[in-house]
Amino acid sequence: MYQWRKFEFFEEKAAGRGGASAAAVPAEIAGRVTCSSGGRGRVAVGCDDGTVGLLDRGFRLSYGFQAYAASVLFLQQLKSSMGVPMQRNILVTVGDDDQASSQLSAICLKVFDLDKVQEEGSSTTSPFCVQILRIFTDQFPQAKITSFIVLEEAPPILLIAIGLDNGFIYCIKGDIARERITRFKLQVEAVSDGSSSLPITGLGFRVEGQAHQLFAVTPSSVSLFSLHIQPPRRQTLDHIGCLTNAVAMSDRMDLIIGRPEAVYFYEVDGRGPCWAFDGEKKFVGWFRGYLLCIIEDQRTQKKTLNVYDLKNRLIAHSMPVGDVSQLVSEWGYIILIMSDKKILCIGEKDMESKLDMLFKKNLYTVAINLVQSQQADPASTAEVLRKYGDHLYGKQEYDEAMSQYIHTIGHLEPSYVIQKFLDAKRIYNLTNYLEKLHDRGLASKDHTTLLLNCYTKLKDVEKLNHFIKDEDGVGEIKFDVETAIRVCRAAGYHEHAMFVAKKAGRHELYLKILLEDLGRYDEALQYISGLEANQAGLTVKEYGKILVEHRPAETVEILLRLCTDGGDPTTRRGSNSLHLLMIPSPMDFVNIFVHNPQYLMEFLENYIKAVKDSPAQTEIHNTLLELYISNDLSFPSMSQENGFENHNIKETANGYKLGAREKSNLGKQDTKMAKNIVDRRRKGLELLKSAWTSEMEDPLYDVDLALILCNTNAFKDGLLFLYEKLKLYKEVISCYKQAHDHEGLIACCKKLGDSSQGGDPSLWGDLLKYFGELGEDCSKEVKEVLTYIEKEDVVPPIVVLQTLSKNPCLTLSVVKDYIARKLEQESKLIEDDRKSIDKYQEETELMKREIEDLRTNAKVFQLSKCTACTFTLDLPAVHFMCMHSFHLRCLGDNEKECPECAPEYRSVMEAKQKLEQNARDHDLFFRQLRGSKDGFSVIADYFSKGIVSKTTIPPENGR
Repeated sequence: MYQWRKFEFFEEKAAGRGGASAAAVPAEIAGRVTCSSGGRGRVAVGCDDGTVGLLDRGFRLSYGFQAYAASVLFLQQLKSSMGVPMQRNILVTVGDDDQASSQLSAICLKVFDLDKVQEEGSSTTSPFCVQILRIFTDQFPQAKITSFIVLEEAPPILLIAIGLDNGFIYCIKGDIARERITRFKLQVEAVSDGSSSLPITGLGFRVEGQAHQLFAVTPSSVSLFSLHIQPPRRQTLDHIGCLTNAVAMSDRMDLIIGRPEAVYFYEVDGRGPCWAFDGEKKFVGWFRGYLLCIIEDQRTQKKTLNVYDLKNRLIAHSMPVGDVSQLVSEWGYIILIMSDKKILCIGEKDMESKLDMLFKKNLYTVAINLVQSQQADPASTAEVLRKYGDHLYGKQEYDEAMSQYIHTIGHLEPSYVIQKFLDAKRIYNLTNYLEKLHDRGLASKDHTTLLLNCYTKLKDVEKLNHFIKDEDGVGEIKFDVETAIRVCRAAGYHEHAMFVAKKAGRHELYLKILLEDLGRYDEALQYISGLEANQAGLTVKEYGKILVEHRPAETVEILLRLCTDGGDPTTRRGSNSLHLLMIPSPMDFVNIFVHNPQYLMEFLENYIKAVKDSPAQTEIHNTLLELYISNDLSFPSMSQENGFENHNIKETANGYKLGAREKSNLGKQDTKMAKNIVDRRRKGLELLKSAWTSEMEDPLYDVDLALILCNTNAFKDGLLFLYEKLKLYKEVISCYKQAHDHEGLIACCKKLGDSSQGGDPSLWGDLLKYFGELGEDCSKEVKEVLTYIEKEDVVPPIVVLQTLSKNPCLTLSVVKDYIARKLEQESKLIEDDRKSIDKYQEETELMKREIEDLRTNAKVFQLSKCTACTFTLDLPAVHFMCMHSFHLRCLGDNEKECPECAPEYRSVMEAKQKLEQNARDHDLFFRQLRGSKDGFSVIADYFSKGIVSKTTIPPENGR
């Protein structure tokens, strides 16, 4: 037989009173212990004198009571039902009580509630007896009881099985407290030789869901009864059995029987594992995954307690014992009650002590199996594996050591292992460890870097492919993407780096490899075309400069698709404003054209042709204007960055004076550049006009910026258009003045100085002043200007003469005709004014005589009819000085004014009040004065109306 290793994983515990190692059944229990049961923190013992005692953890008697008159045969504390702790503290006993009559059996079953204690006298207490049942009746004949077991199905339902020496099993099921029970009996098969049935030596319940099964053991058979089937079905599992006390149930609800040759395990379908342990098994038990056997040596008759760890195939403890009466477990201890009432308490050592013992013997595999079988926490298991790995590493068994370290991943710091194998230069083992670290998803960036460096140093492309491409290219990425790409690029594995970037969706890294490392620009453009619009826009922003430099036309095409929604199946016509805002703006990509502004111009031109409602149209038009109007087709900031001006190129190149041939080439370039400027400025003027038509209230560009651009780059046509749109007519005239364009000046004044068309006639005066200060002969132009000044009458003749007299090159003949016509006009006006004066004087003299007549002479009223009703005038009547007469009744309540003349009088008075108010409104006076062609006429008008004829001088202070 294979000899199992023996260890001392258990030790005797101090269980005596006062901490003494020796313990015994208390002296208060006088009878012989016949049965015992653990549970609920106390050990219950039954004696042959009918008493039951409950022992505490120190094996002191908590209390005892007289359960039966004769003896206690069996007892069991109910700990749990199907793994669930019991709600009630129940003790079920079977014993020999007083025989009440010759017809009734003295054997009865009693159920005690240990939580309810009733006082029997002054010195004794006993638990409440819930129920007493007679086991044997007429239908269930009496026989010797050989085994007993209780199962609580669901409180308060109990299932009790009682094995007899005649091969029968009496079963009682139900609520015993209320006597709502059913009885039935089972029988194992008879022996084949025809003799009487063998006794039941052991019973065991197995519960799986709603299925309840009962194992029954005799000295020659093992049977299984299915109690959930009616009638219960019997199944013979084996034709060997065992004696009493050699039957137990494992924690997996397998039946265990001990025979002299071996220990057998049984499941529902038959015999299971068999363990060949020699010796007669006096007791068999199960404790926390350990098999307990008290074996008697046939030769020496000595008994030994062996604790077997079946999973790890070792003997956890072995010690000689005396004559054992009871084997029970409680408080995490194995408790042996001897025939002489001594008690032996054995407890398991803690895991640390057991491992230290194994480590000292270098039994690392045993230690690993031990922690795994006892379901220790992962950290403890990893610590054991680490120590085993260190042991193997010290023996230079690197492969075996690494296999142990791999099992510690997740609990042991990876740097501990990595440092060891870096020192040992065991790159193959290190690679293996790092691979497992990535498989578990616990690798950091540094681990990824190290693993890829290992692959590249080993030149192991196959493993690199497997790691990077994950076999068929499926599955999650188990490493840091940026680190992997960086290492692969540094090692020259660009295809691997691209694969990782593409799989991880890191488009910017994928393009970076294509463009910066491989220079595959067409492939990069194709890749960008396949991306979503948002992602494509981000990548173009980052790498657009490189693409524009090498593939400008293709890049512009991609940008147009992105910004005009050309790559999206949804057309712009069906897009709402929110969707338009999600489309990239062309201004987001301006910076990528920093060294290629001509392609930016092409891009923006095509964009504004395709899109008419862009949210960024102002910025787009501003940028296009800057490109069109700039002399060197670059932004001002770009010119400053270049560090030189274009005209310097004409004379020098590469640091030496140019020869004739070079100058000829530069001349051709200058011609081409000049033509380019003309074309661009033509486009610029068209853009200025098209983006600010007469129907538009505001332009599609920044006017101030446009003015600055045109002024900075001396773009006259653009300035003229903008000044004219802004109604800055004097600035328009200034442009022509600076250019000495006399013909243009006059044409401009004709266009902008026509008051009938909303123009400013004062421009003619400015033009005349210009010619007067010119200092050269411009007689022709002055005569034409005088014609329009005379027509519009914008400048007085005296001012004309004063202005033109400043130009020494002009003669009197230039203005002779103009002055003659003006004098003639003035003479006519003077004659008309004289006539008006005479007329007004006559009217005034007439009014004065009428007033004097009214004051001095009586007035005769001769009207015979009422002015209002035209009837004959009779008394009472009212006569007014205006020669109107009325009946008093026709006047109504108003007798003080003539109804016929009152409206005219009131209008005169209102006009007078209004004139008086205007006399106090100085702002109105000066506005009219500034807005009039002839300021003198305004002042004369105020005097004529008597507004300023009266001057009130406020008194000085103190006077």
